[in-house]
Amino acid sequence: MKTLRVALAQINPTVGDLWGNAKKITEYMKEAASQGAAIVAFPELALTGYPPEDLLLKPQFIEDNVAILREISREARGIMAVVGFVNRALDIYNAAAIIKDGQIIDIYHKMFLPNYGVFDEQRYFQAGTRCPVYEMGDIRFGVTICEDIWYPGGPARLQALGGAEFIININGSPYTIGKNAFREKMLATRASDYSTIILYLNMVGGQDELVFDGGSMVLNEKGNLTAKAGLFREELLLADLDLESVFMWRLHDPRRRQEKLAVGEQVSIVSVPAPEMVPHKIAPSPLAPSLKMDEEVYTALRFGLADYVRKNGFKEVVIGLSGGVDSALVAAIAVDTLGKDAVHALFMPSRFTSAQSREDSYALAENLGFSLEEISIEPLFKNYLKALSPNFKGLKADAAEENLQARIRGNLLMAVSNKFGWLVVTTGNKSEMSVGYATLYGDMAGGFALIKDVPKSLVYSLAGWRNSRQKKAGQKGGAVIPERILTREPSAELRANQKDTDSLPPYDLLDPVLKAYVEDDMSFEEILNLCDPENARRVIAMIDRSEYKRRQAPPGIKITPRAFGRDRRFPITNKYKSY
Repeated sequence: MKTLRVALAQINPTVGDLWGNAKKITEYMKEAASQGAAIVAFPELALTGYPPEDLLLKPQFIEDNVAILREISREARGIMAVVGFVNRALDIYNAAAIIKDGQIIDIYHKMFLPNYGVFDEQRYFQAGTRCPVYEMGDIRFGVTICEDIWYPGGPARLQALGGAEFIININGSPYTIGKNAFREKMLATRASDYSTIILYLNMVGGQDELVFDGGSMVLNEKGNLTAKAGLFREELLLADLDLESVFMWRLHDPRRRQEKLAVGEQVSIVSVPAPEMVPHKIAPSPLAPSLKMDEEVYTALRFGLADYVRKNGFKEVVIGLSGGVDSALVAAIAVDTLGKDAVHALFMPSRFTSAQSREDSYALAENLGFSLEEISIEPLFKNYLKALSPNFKGLKADAAEENLQARIRGNLLMAVSNKFGWLVVTTGNKSEMSVGYATLYGDMAGGFALIKDVPKSLVYSLAGWRNSRQKKAGQKGGAVIPERILTREPSAELRANQKDTDSLPPYDLLDPVLKAYVEDDMSFEEILNLCDPENARRVIAMIDRSEYKRRQAPPGIKITPRAFGRDRRFPITNKYKSY
């Protein structure tokens, strides 16, 4: 059999940590060599971290990354490595270096630069124009970068027609719900259409609002999944490629012969040193299981929080606990991620806080084991009202008095953050952020908005999943998140007998409209299939009117196809009405 062992190093780089990333790359390179791999690949821009954004406008950053790549190449002894970095020529390129035995053998430049959603690569990079196929002895392979594989007629097709038996595609592809399954379908199509093995390598880790989920995989020439790494974890995925099977499959697929004639000079053949073929027993590659949606999202939130805390130098966090489902879910994720000793909470009651909220907050803290301190905001609230009484004289109490309470709580959380160096993790969800049902400089104040892209209906689902996981584990004490939190009608408790539905449609009506308008860009007429005209106009107007608040919100983890922040760029000053 004609076989080759290839390793996919699914690593977690940190943006800007060039030497730290280089150390990780060399460690995985040596491990891959010790496991008998002839080639090891690293993710897109693994050396710089992804996305480096305006660091790319600093010439020194570019020069340092190139210099460190040369140092890495000296460590590539007995193994060939494909390393993502930023190349500098007449312009700068999102590039993959092919290195071995101290030499940079060749450099591939990414040809398709995404410029949509969270991607902004045309702002920084020049597109590549060269499509090489690497020839080492009697083996041919191609290297592409991320977006290159998403185009049916992209460089991978040309490389396959140029004789590539396998194609290594290195990625920095961020997570959204269900994206991993979609990638697998796309890659299966590419592999079967091109009659080539596709090795898809994705990075893992959190970077500001983005989470990279890994899920690296290998699909054979028939489009069948033969190896897959786990989600949300670093891993060295080893795959023994059956290249003889590719040859046999192509003998029985005459479609390629006519297409090959049209390729002409579009592909260049680059000779590279033949690999050291270390004798080894061919072993079955791992096939990591998929995760169901709630577990997948919960894990993504944990992963993103862990990296935001760690990579920004924090050790502990503080949360404002209200007795509601949002803060309960945030507390559960924080404890599961950082450990109970690293999580602190403040319960800050006012005259409107119910006994149930206090009881449930203390029960949650006891169940999860984190510290909870109580600071009544009532004295401060009274002082505020007294100070403002000459200005507010004769006026009915309204949102101004309600928001005072949220802003007092925000001040207390930030004071504790300043004193102890704890990161304030806010608790607002996507439904609230969408319609502005949040207080600027109040409950929006903080350093990281963990669930800002999680709709309210999904908040309930995730909380229920967390409780079910505790029960399945056979732990005593019943639900971790008290069941009453999940069954009580939600309320901000900023005035007497307040309910969220006083200001908003019910969440089971609201969330589908938010998805339709924010994520799917549906027209007003299409949205009318989901709700009545009055509610449709009301919700759309609230979304548009609240853009100025969202611009001032802390970063939070993207899990949906269209998140607020870098993913959705809506003008604050805007007179267009779609209804």
